[in-house]
Formats: sequence, structure tokens, C-alpha cells
Amino acid sequence: MTDLFTLILQIGTILLAARIVGTIFRTIRQPQVVGEMAAGLMLGPSLFGSLAPHAFVRLFPPAGLDRLNSLSQIGLVLFMFLVGLSVHPKQLREYGRAALVVGQASIAVPFALALGLAWFLYPRVSSPSVHFSHFALFMGAAMSITAFPVLARILSQSGLLDKPLGALGIACSAVGDVTGWCMLAYIVMVVRAAQTAMPFWLTLAGSLAFALIMLFGVRRWLRALERHYVTHGGFTENSISLILLFVLASALITEALGIHLLFGAFLAGCVMPRHGAFVQDLRERFESITVVLLLPLYFAFTGLRTSIGLVKGPQMWGYCAAIIVVAVLGKLGGTMAAGRAAGMSWRDSAALGALMNTRGLMELVILNIGLDIGVISPAVFSMMVLMALVTTFMTTPLLHTLRAIASRAPLPAGQQGSFTVAGQEP
Repeated sequence: MTDLFTLILQIGTILLAARIVGTIFRTIRQPQVVGEMAAGLMLGPSLFGSLAPHAFVRLFPPAGLDRLNSLSQIGLVLFMFLVGLSVHPKQLREYGRAALVVGQASIAVPFALALGLAWFLYPRVSSPSVHFSHFALFMGAAMSITAFPVLARILSQSGLLDKPLGALGIACSAVGDVTGWCMLAYIVMVVRAAQTAMPFWLTLAGSLAFALIMLFGVRRWLRALERHYVTHGGFTENSISLILLFVLASALITEALGIHLLFGAFLAGCVMPRHGAFVQDLRERFESITVVLLLPLYFAFTGLRTSIGLVKGPQMWGYCAAIIVVAVLGKLGGTMAAGRAAGMSWRDSAALGALMNTRGLMELVILNIGLDIGVISPAVFSMMVLMALVTTFMTTPLLHTLRAIASRAPLPAGQQGSFTVAGQEP
């Protein structure tokens, strides 16, 4: 088969699998994206490669995966732009104290627990060539992240998106993710500085300068795009081209600075104008091709890099179970405690903890970065992918269970109703 024929066949197979498995997952009240993540894992060596090894090698030859990877990375750049575009400062201001307390606690607690787990896992599953501090910091960041886009879909599907709990969940996720991505950017800078000739101080100074220019310089220039949008009643082809060039240029700059191209795309989304119609129209133009076509390719490429066969024997599965338990205790437990401290009921705190425990796509992004820079091994990568699937899958059933309990058990007199935030009306 020619390279082009193989690539088209790969894309067709991935899209078909993503649609079928995604539809099946929707029937069990899981978001489509969770099914697409599972479909990507199924297409990898863990299932497809194990059941039909010859067909697997013919469809996904190792030498022919570069083009698939390139397409998936382009999709990921556009998706990270959409994630940045979804960060709403208004929600952060509205739930300021609660969002700050809960959001930071949802990062700090799992990060601290992950450092302890890293101390235990490092001599057992990590390569001696990887510095312990790099491994530990990366595990902390990977355990701390929340999947902002998947969280929004779960809230929408559960009818909580417009409720106080849903708005607080989005705000806390935004606070936590910004902190988590800053931590990850620092970790990538440290690791890459040790692997390249570029001094760490130069990478750090350049990154800070770029962020300040984007926040206080480029953001003002982008208002001209908003005025152009209002004047013409929508986007023109030229304005869409300029936005695409801006996103790609931002990604290239952060890649050249030694961080990662995804950070530039995310920051490009954060500094875009926040006019309601402008954001909604822009999201709709980018989402279709990104979410329907390019993201399933990324899930499949992640699945091709995941080999459950590397997690073999009671000992390795014990390590995998420890990762999942620590991830759930840190994220769900830490968020629950912080929510209670912020004045929420135990039920609402538990529901918020379940939401923040959603890792999904953002976890896969971080894990692929870690594997690319060599800070985690393929075995650890596979265990962490399983953790991402388990923690994301458990969110919806746990939310429904909590809502069922709340509907059967009335609260004490004077306490807020279920799934509300203290001081807010349902």
C-alpha cells in the first residue's frame, strides 16, 4: 500500500471506531469523548494488536506513524487554543474566593500525595537515567490536572452546567488548570534545559517575556479583530486566517523557547477577546474539524503508544492500582475538604470532588509530553493512561449516585439545598 492510501485508511478506521465506541458509551451516560479515548486504546497493541497482529502491523506500520502523529499534533494545537478560549475571567471573579481555595487545593493535595508515590515508584519503575526530581515533579503535575473540556461536557450532559455547582466546577477547574499548566511548563523547561544547550535562565526569561507581551501587548491588538467582527457581522476568511496564523505562531514561539508548542496555543486562546458572540462563533468554526476529525487521531496515536502488556504480574498491577487510588484520594479527597472549608455541604463538596477528579484528554496530553521528553517509561505511561480512563469514567456514575442520595435524604433545617454553593441560589 502507498503511504497516502495507508494514511487515509488509518483515518477512516479511527473515525469509524471513535463514532461506534463513542455511541456505545453515550448509551451508558458517558460523554462521547470518553468513548473516543477508549476507542484509541482499543486500536493500539493492547487489543487490536493482540487479537490481529498481522492486520495491526499492516494498518499501523511503525515506519508510517509520523504522518498520523503530525496530523494529531495539529489537532491538539487547535484544541488547546479552544481550551484557552474557554477560560472565562468573569466566572473566576464571580466565585473568586471559593474558586481560588478549591482550585488550588485540588492541585496541592494530589501533587503532595504524588510526590510520596513517586518516592516509592522511582526505584521500581523508572529508568536510572531519569533524575528523581524530574520524575517526582512530573508525577505531581500529572496527578493534579483536571480535564476542563471533558468536565464541561459532563456538566452539560448532567444538567449542571448552568447551576451554581457547575459554574463553580468550571471556575475551579480553570484556576487549577492554569496553575497545573504553569507547573508543567516549569518542569518541561527544567528537563529540556538538562538535555539541550539552551540555558535554563534563558528559557525562563524568554517564556516570561512572551507571556507578558501576550497578556499586555498582543491582547490589545486583538481587540481590532473583535471590532472587525462586529463591523462585518461575523468572521471573514481573512480574519480566520489571521487567527490561525496567530495560534500557529504562538505555538512555534513556545516550542522554540524550549517549553512546548501546546503552551503557546493555550495562551493564544486565553488572550483572545471575550465578546460573547465572537467567542461562540470562533469556537463553532474551530470545533467541528478539531473535535470530530483531529482529536480522535490523537486518541488513536496515544493508544498506539500504550501497551497494557507492559503492566504484567501482580506487582506491576499493584503499582497501577496504587496510582489510581492516590489519584482519586488526592483529587477527590482534597477537593472535598477544600469545598467543605469554603462553606459547601458535604454532598456538594463530594460532587465537586467527583467533577475535579475528571482527567480525560488533558491527562493524555501531559502523559504524551512526559513520554516524549523521556521523564516516564512506556510502562508508567500505560499505567497512567489507565488511571486517566478510570478517573474520567467514574465521574458520571458518581455524580448520579450523589444526586440520587441527595434526592432521597433531606438536608438538616437551614442548610443549603443539594448541588448548590453556599451563598448562591439554585
